Amino acid sequence: MEVTSTTKFVRLSPKKARDVAREIQGLPVSNALDILTFTPKKAAFLIGKTLKTAIADAENNFSLDANSLVIKEAVIGAGPTMRRFKPRAKGSAGAIIKRTSHISVTLVGAPPEKKKRAPKKKAAAKNADKAPAEEPATEEASA
Repeated sequence: MEVTSTTKFVRLSPKKARDVAREIQGLPVSNALDILTFTPKKAAFLIGKTLKTAIADAENNFSLDANSLVIKEAVIGAGPTMRRFKPRAKGSAGAIIKRTSHISVTLVGAPPEKKKRAPKKKAAAKNADKAPAEEPATEEASA
């Protein structure tokens, strides 16, 4: 089961946010939260909020255990760019580009462990034919 959470129009450059997102990909959720808590960047705070939202969605909407979740991917996409101009010398204008980004975090629940089945009765009957021949040898050795 995959759970995705997205935060859009974040006022942060995608290039700056991708550095933080690469650090947490493939990690268990608890380790990723620790890394984001102690990373002194604005991107770490915003990605942490998105990650906590994804964890809450997984627990409440899909009944998944938070301890078994792993970050499949953390993607930072470019959002719309705001263009502003600042006056420069001799009547010219300098462009100012204010970038935004979209943060998307995808979590995957660990697959449940498969239970081992008991051997079928037919297979047990075949093994029973072989077992008595071996048992007297072990009894003689123990006697």
